[in-house]
Amino acid sequence: MKNLVDFAFIKLTNHSYKFFANSFAGSLVTKVKRFVRAFEDGADQIFFVFWMTFVQVTGVMIALFFTAPKIAFIFLAWTVLYIILAWYLTKKKIPYDLTASTNDSRVTARLADVITNILNLKMFSSRKVETESFGNITEIEHEARYSAWSFGNKINLIQSVMFGILEFTSIAFALYLWREDILSTGTIVLIQIYLVATFQHLWDVGKAMGRISKSLADASELVEIFETPVDIKDPAQPEPLRIGDGAININAISFQYGKDASRVFKDFSLMIPAGTRVGLVGSSGAGKTTITKLLLRFADVQEGAITIDGQDIRNITQDDLRSKISYVPQDPILFHRSLLENIAYGNPSATEEQIMEASRRAHAHEFISKFPKGYQTLVGERGIKLSGGERQRVAIARAMLKNAPILILDEATSSLDSVSERYIQEALLELMKNRTTIVIAHRLSTVKNLDRIVVIKHGAIVEEGTHDELMTRAGIYAKFWEHQTAGFIK
Repeated sequence: MKNLVDFAFIKLTNHSYKFFANSFAGSLVTKVKRFVRAFEDGADQIFFVFWMTFVQVTGVMIALFFTAPKIAFIFLAWTVLYIILAWYLTKKKIPYDLTASTNDSRVTARLADVITNILNLKMFSSRKVETESFGNITEIEHEARYSAWSFGNKINLIQSVMFGILEFTSIAFALYLWREDILSTGTIVLIQIYLVATFQHLWDVGKAMGRISKSLADASELVEIFETPVDIKDPAQPEPLRIGDGAININAISFQYGKDASRVFKDFSLMIPAGTRVGLVGSSGAGKTTITKLLLRFADVQEGAITIDGQDIRNITQDDLRSKISYVPQDPILFHRSLLENIAYGNPSATEEQIMEASRRAHAHEFISKFPKGYQTLVGERGIKLSGGERQRVAIARAMLKNAPILILDEATSSLDSVSERYIQEALLELMKNRTTIVIAHRLSTVKNLDRIVVIKHGAIVEEGTHDELMTRAGIYAKFWEHQTAGFIK
């Protein structure tokens, strides 16, 4: 069971970010637990039901063939017929169990979704609506489970009838043989004892087949995920990592998220020399965040190539690539672990002094020190115990500790108040030194002092230059700047 859990963990985490973006976390956890339990239940049925029944029935057959061969032939034929019929009915039951398991996963997924978004439920007073919606889903699950149980009861009825037929036929034939002086009274009693003792074992075999059917259905959902092709794969023979300074070349790429989706980029090119600080500016949907996803290989380009220091990022492993990139997302999500563990996640070998130094530079040490347990404070699921600004500063400290040659800041100061942002700007500028930096921001004060600002519109570069140069041109960037209120684009 341990090996199965480890195997499931490895197979699941091998999938791309896109897979998890389209899956419910609660449902995946339930499927893993059912997958492991299915093995346990199946193994129990094999070892404690099938094997013991085989021993029991074999012993009875041997005894009957010595004492009442004709009765033994009837019993053997019936046993073979019973097992074949039980297996056939079990196969017929699998779709019912699979439907029940699928709907059980839907209920778990919806429950996890509501609990995760409980603040929305409270804020929008939607408890009644969610209760009704949840009731509709559980009603579908109830119907599926009822169908599976009803079919199971029909199987039990058929098996009971077969046992009745065997009991009546065997005893009637034994009495006939007794009347003909072929069997003794003691042999008839022995046959009845054998029948009663064997009935329970064979009945358990039929029930065990039903439980195995359910186990197969429970396991099949996760097996389907295991067999789903991984959309972002490492090369079969990856090249040795050669990324050093972090010069990025996005060369004539084309990309769209799906066949039916509109194209994000077509023949898009962008060069970022090593150590250059570049800001990406544009309206929502322009393609700024997509560039970071492609650079991190959360998605792969359909045409063109992205190289770092001349090495195609598709020719190295994803872990090697991401080890050279520090990424601070717009909405950082933390593990339900201590603050120390969350900050050290960027560099597990870092000392406590290094962790605290990174926290000071990110202005996180101040609020961490106020907690009674300090750096050992648990942050709650997804970091819910911290404010947005506090989570952001923890993420920045984690990126600082990683010390990678490439830094990506995706709205990294969006959750900070003006005072916190002022404190952090100096730390970020220090962090950017001698690093290739990509900054995505709607708050233009974040990119004002960068070496170069690139304005993207509909997947194409429409302007680029320094802040002063772009302001002089009085183009799109200048309009963005003029329409800002407290540093935000309207």
